[in-house]
Amino acid sequence: MKKSADAPIVFIIDDDADVRASIAGLLKSAGLRSETFGTAQAFLDRSPTDRPSCLVLDIRLPGMNGLDVQRELADAGVPIPIIFITGHGDIPMTVKAMKSGAVEFLTKPFRDQDLLDAIHQALDRDRVAHQQHNEIAALRQRYAALTAREREVMALVVSGMLNKQIASEIGTSEVTVKIHRGHVMRKMQAASLADLVRMAARLEPVPRQK
Repeated sequence: MKKSADAPIVFIIDDDADVRASIAGLLKSAGLRSETFGTAQAFLDRSPTDRPSCLVLDIRLPGMNGLDVQRELADAGVPIPIIFITGHGDIPMTVKAMKSGAVEFLTKPFRDQDLLDAIHQALDRDRVAHQQHNEIAALRQRYAALTAREREVMALVVSGMLNKQIASEIGTSEVTVKIHRGHVMRKMQAASLADLVRMAARLEPVPRQK
């Protein structure tokens, strides 16, 4: 089993201790780490994790039910992939869960392999999300290192304006624009104009500097 800090983890919420133990045992046999919770609140009170993860969630729980947990996580901006399990599933409940982004909705008793397949799909989804998040964070850090004038030049460059047009727009010389443009390319680690345009598209809209 992977022991590193970025090893994935599967959270299990079910009020049935036997179900929690059974799923945890299955995951252990598959080389996956898990943490179990008897209530939704116990899960929500845990310390956050930065590692790829997913949630195996019983839809019928005492107090806050599974759909409530899904909604609360979404409202809190925690996009953890969710696999719902239930012994009392119905079509409207399934549709609501899936429309809200659930990976799978399994009705007890389900096959171990179906659960493992859903968990691997969920973890793959979260790995991609983590990678994209880290890439965006790195881009924002590089963008934050630009001066106000460099940000202004970057916005105009990615809008398609030529150096001469940018110089006229901001009231400086074309040579100065070229210098600023060079600084932007270096600080953003952009290999080409197309690369810079792609970076800008991944950042939040860059406001024009006044």
